[in-house]
Amino acid sequence: MEKIPMTRAGHTALDAELKKLKSEERPAVIKAIAEAREHGDLSENAEYHAAREKQSFIEGRIKELESLLSLAEVIDPTKLSGTVKFGATVELVDEDTDEEKTYQIVGEAEADIERGLLNIKSPLARSLIGKDAGDSVEVKTPGGEKSYEILSIKYI
Repeated sequence: MEKIPMTRAGHTALDAELKKLKSEERPAVIKAIAEAREHGDLSENAEYHAAREKQSFIEGRIKELESLLSLAEVIDPTKLSGTVKFGATVELVDEDTDEEKTYQIVGEAEADIERGLLNIKSPLARSLIGKDAGDSVEVKTPGGEKSYEILSIKYI
């Protein structure tokens, strides 16, 4: 299978989520199912059905996290330098609005645009790869073409 690039912080966060699901969430839902069974008729027991649904979600997420972590290739951005690549923290300015934004280019599993973690497969990240500070990039977004200038590149 293909390795999944991930930062150390992303790997640590996913591992912590997996441990929490296994040590806290799974036992809690098993207890809730046992309690709901004690209430009798399962066909009309909403608590039982809700607990079973939650159990299904938890087990699915555990499998997903185990798969992601087994395929993870942890990349340490502090050992990198040069043009924009995986792990880079890039400061950009929108050439139309002069709005400045900072993103770190990360793997798909750890991406969170609200926290400035940009998916490496996103149109913006793909257009930034291989570019240097001072370069301008054109990005085709669902909202139309955008132009950005790279102000700085850091590997932290």
